[in-house]
Amino acid sequence: MGAARAEPETGAATAAVRDASEDWKQRPPYRTAEGNEHFEKKWTAHCHCGRVRYWLSRDKPLASKFCHCIDCQGLHGAPFQWAAIFYKDDLHFEKGVEGLAFYHAPDKSTVHHLPCKVSCAYCHAPIMDEGRNMVLMFPGIIKFSDAEHKKLFDPQCHIFYSQRVVDMHDGKPKWSKLDGQSELMKEVDRQESQTILGEARNDNMQD
Repeated sequence: MGAARAEPETGAATAAVRDASEDWKQRPPYRTAEGNEHFEKKWTAHCHCGRVRYWLSRDKPLASKFCHCIDCQGLHGAPFQWAAIFYKDDLHFEKGVEGLAFYHAPDKSTVHHLPCKVSCAYCHAPIMDEGRNMVLMFPGIIKFSDAEHKKLFDPQCHIFYSQRVVDMHDGKPKWSKLDGQSELMKEVDRQESQTILGEARNDNMQD
């Protein structure tokens, strides 16, 4: 009679799959203090209710932009979004993933699937957009000590300006879609301002 074939330990296998699927919680930007012992806190920020708090270790963003796409308009309830780009290593959440909610726009699911939008699960204040390598932070919730420090986060340009709902007269470059990958649009005179009807774009952030 042959040896009995060992059956897989279903419980252990399931736990292993679950652990692997949640490995992202131990990586930047969600790793907790134990994994960030050398993290230098430059800036602090928190959501509207204060339950979610994070720190940044970089003096200023890699880039900062105003995005006028209609996806940002709809998800933020505002004419445009102010976003500052950082590496994931530049960010540290006080409580890791605790208190965070995730939204994957392409399939409209509330899971952590990149790229995704991250907000406070309680007050729903937007925190950031997380890509595969970068994060787009929203400087409006950062606690700046003075105007000079806030100026470090000044946007360099406008993107998806062809979908704008308000004209901006600030002298900054205005790209019809992504910066450097679309045409530059001229800044219209105030008397030439017009209402624009935008089109939804596929939220497929690669960074």
